[in-house]
Amino acid sequence: MKLYLMQLATLQPGNIPVPAYLVQTDDGANILIDSGFPLDFVANAPELEGGLRIEMSEDNFIVNRLSSIGLQPSDIHFLVCTHLDADHAGGHRAFTDAELIVQRSHYEVARQSDLPRFAALREHWNYDALRYRLVEGDLELVRGVELIETSGHVPGHQAVLVRLPETGAVLLTIDAIPHSSMIDSETRPIHPMDMDEIGTRASTRKLMELAHRENAALIIYGHDSEQWANLKHAPEFYS
Repeated sequence: MKLYLMQLATLQPGNIPVPAYLVQTDDGANILIDSGFPLDFVANAPELEGGLRIEMSEDNFIVNRLSSIGLQPSDIHFLVCTHLDADHAGGHRAFTDAELIVQRSHYEVARQSDLPRFAALREHWNYDALRYRLVEGDLELVRGVELIETSGHVPGHQAVLVRLPETGAVLLTIDAIPHSSMIDSETRPIHPMDMDEIGTRASTRKLMELAHRENAALIIYGHDSEQWANLKHAPEFYS
């Protein structure tokens, strides 16, 4: 099994990474986790809340990132939708051959909400040709890959645990814990984009307890620029 880390954009100021991940299983399944911003953000990226600017090249677009490691959208079997914010779901339209895995609670909220975070790019993920599987709670997607329900940042957010044969357990916290400074559930700051403070703190605690139980070799935080600079990026991989 292999785990690839891909950078799909950078938010400035702060060199904040916008990542996606690819898991390749020993039996040939390709599991993509998130898809970043849409391609048109290369030329027409909006300014984000808090004054953040999006830096994105065509090479950053998820389809081109996959191409750099020899894959095309039709090679993806599963697309794990950790949640449907713009920086995580803007490339979903490309994956009409994949099964998209999302928490039911999140999908229902995102489809019905008028919040700009969901409404602005709804056309990119609420698309008739996409095939969704709605799940509820923690789930073993395939052997060695578990989806962890971690509501708080949004209802039905998902983190991902990957058990690699050489590296060991790798926990992808996504936006449940976006930075290494936020691992203490009691004292961590709550970001304005976190919809539920109580849920955010509970999910932080859940993930850190999981990392302890699994003796996780690596915890990869959702948008940690300092950590990201010291990780392997595709075409390198963890195995």
